[in-house]
Amino acid sequence: MPTPFKIPQSVLVVIYTPAWDVLLIRRTETDPDAPAFWQSVTGSKDAQKEPWAETAAREVLEETGLDCSLGSALGPYLQDWGLENIYGIYPRWLHRYAPGVTHNTERVFGLQVPAGSTIALNPREHTHYQWLPFAKAADACFSPSNAEAILHLPLLASNQAFAP
Repeated sequence: MPTPFKIPQSVLVVIYTPAWDVLLIRRTETDPDAPAFWQSVTGSKDAQKEPWAETAAREVLEETGLDCSLGSALGPYLQDWGLENIYGIYPRWLHRYAPGVTHNTERVFGLQVPAGSTIALNPREHTHYQWLPFAKAADACFSPSNAEAILHLPLLASNQAFAP
């Protein structure tokens, strides 16, 4: 049975600590001749009607092992930042989408986690992770929309903070 086409609607989740250190993860499918492909959590909807927050929580769990689903301890710290980016899909990934699909809509979320949170990468998707101060994290990102979202962290982050 052929793999279904990806839905051109995805999430970008900036995971950060109260000190605004940002988690970046390195993709497995990088070109060996290209610089490292560092990014925040990203992923597409599984179904057209899947709510954005559900997609965000699922992708965070799949890629980092952090549970921010509704009712979890981190659930209240997942924030829909109300931003959407529309961008052209990179040619090397167009085959994943239905014929004629050339653009993706990306919804941006933030997730505040306690400093020292344990990260469990999915080895099929990512090889390494690092925590960086937000400005350095933005500089390290492959994606311009990811870098921009990280730079907006001081404006968009919740006033919620974890108790020491």
